[in-house]
Amino acid sequence: MSLARAWSVALVGMEGAMVEVEAAIGSGLPRTVLVGLPDASLYEARDRCRAAMASAGMGWPSDPVTINLSPAALPKAGSHYDLSIVAAVGAARGACDHEALEGRVLLGELGLDGRVRRIRGLLPALLAASRHGFTSVVVPSVQLREASLVEGLTVAGVRDLAELFDVLRGGPGATCEPADDDGVPDEPAKDLCDVAGQLEAKWALEVAAAGRHHVFFHGPPGAGKTLLAERLTGLLPDLDVNESLEVSAIHSLSGQPLEHGLIRRPPYADPHHTATVASLVGGGARVAQPGAVSRAHRGVLFLDEVAEFSPKALEALRVPLESGRVVLARAAATAVYPASFQLVLAANPCPCGMAGTPGAHCRCAPSTVRRYRERVSGPILDRIDIHQQVRPVKAAFLAAAVEAGEPSRVVAGRVLAARERQRERLAGGGWRSNAEVPGTAMRRSLPLPDGMDLLDDAVTRGRLSARGVDKVMRLSWTIADLAGAGHPSRDHLHTALALRRGEDYLVRRP
Repeated sequence: MSLARAWSVALVGMEGAMVEVEAAIGSGLPRTVLVGLPDASLYEARDRCRAAMASAGMGWPSDPVTINLSPAALPKAGSHYDLSIVAAVGAARGACDHEALEGRVLLGELGLDGRVRRIRGLLPALLAASRHGFTSVVVPSVQLREASLVEGLTVAGVRDLAELFDVLRGGPGATCEPADDDGVPDEPAKDLCDVAGQLEAKWALEVAAAGRHHVFFHGPPGAGKTLLAERLTGLLPDLDVNESLEVSAIHSLSGQPLEHGLIRRPPYADPHHTATVASLVGGGARVAQPGAVSRAHRGVLFLDEVAEFSPKALEALRVPLESGRVVLARAAATAVYPASFQLVLAANPCPCGMAGTPGAHCRCAPSTVRRYRERVSGPILDRIDIHQQVRPVKAAFLAAAVEAGEPSRVVAGRVLAARERQRERLAGGGWRSNAEVPGTAMRRSLPLPDGMDLLDDAVTRGRLSARGVDKVMRLSWTIADLAGAGHPSRDHLHTALALRRGEDYLVRRP
């Protein structure tokens, strides 16, 4: 019996475990056995690899072949094991030296004609390989730029099986220039100056961006709720290196190409209101895949027409809104994905959209309006920092819309300055923004805002929960940061309470 081994990576959530792919060629009638808890796509690798090697003129062994994926108790999914399987079988037949596979990770899917195709999750797989001490990897040539984002690895790209065995015999493989670190090319910017009027809503959006607060826009159709939400990412600062790696790894796992380098801008996800629980928070039969909340990590998750979403899907947001991560437990494995996002909700006041709008006639019965508003539960609304009424735009604002308003870059400058103040103040605790500070740490480590009797009165009257008190205090710090103040004043706290309660307030510019 001849035996050889190669290395690959199994991804469970964002964590990667090294998998030893063993190939043993015995004697007897021809057959191929694949063991080690493979899923359907991996089990089909037997047929893909056999056809690919035949197309490349190498042939498949006519003796029994046993392929073992170790550790056997770890569930394995995906088609990226193809390269390691054919390399182990080839080494067992003498097509290359066994030493060429030691300390080298092989990742790639095979076509029936021997071509090596793109795979999902390359970046987190290579990060895991690097953490486990591997220094050499073989990847599909179309993903060389993505692979070059991981430092400390010698990367070889292959286009087909012939090039793979050439690399294993000492050849260079395909090459390309290292990925420039300019990030993904910017899409056409959606500027805040495109939104006519809505001064209060724009300022609420600025406060949300400065402190990473969740916000709920509610108002009649056509008032600009979606326009405002789409422009939030344009106000947010760029991601730092660690955040970029984390976000890029999630998007790589979701199948997004990274040929242009790391994702440097906060991501934006806007699932349709027909989204299921699995598509929103993640799911899958054996090893759960990331959902929209993880794709929006370090960015914005926008739920338009939130009252039309399934109540089960909305309730699934409770835990990630508090913990910043999603734990998806299955019988085979438990996957953990980061999900620290800014939630933006938008909803009409009733099915026809005209309830409470001055000069408009609502056709909905009062019970219908009540049921429509109750589709978003109290526990979800209590987790939202800012509740902002978006009123219809007056004719005067529409007539003046030809004049450009304040552009996003100007507002983003104020947001960045406020974030810098937060970073300096919160450096000792490891938090980046006001919204991330736990309530206990905020009360013990930071001075209390002036006018705390306002919060005591609101709690006494039942207008504010204990969670709401913490959120109002965080908002007051953000408003003070935007104003350049070193400590929240009574006015800042009063404005924060009005933002939390969805009440009218005076827009104060620094």
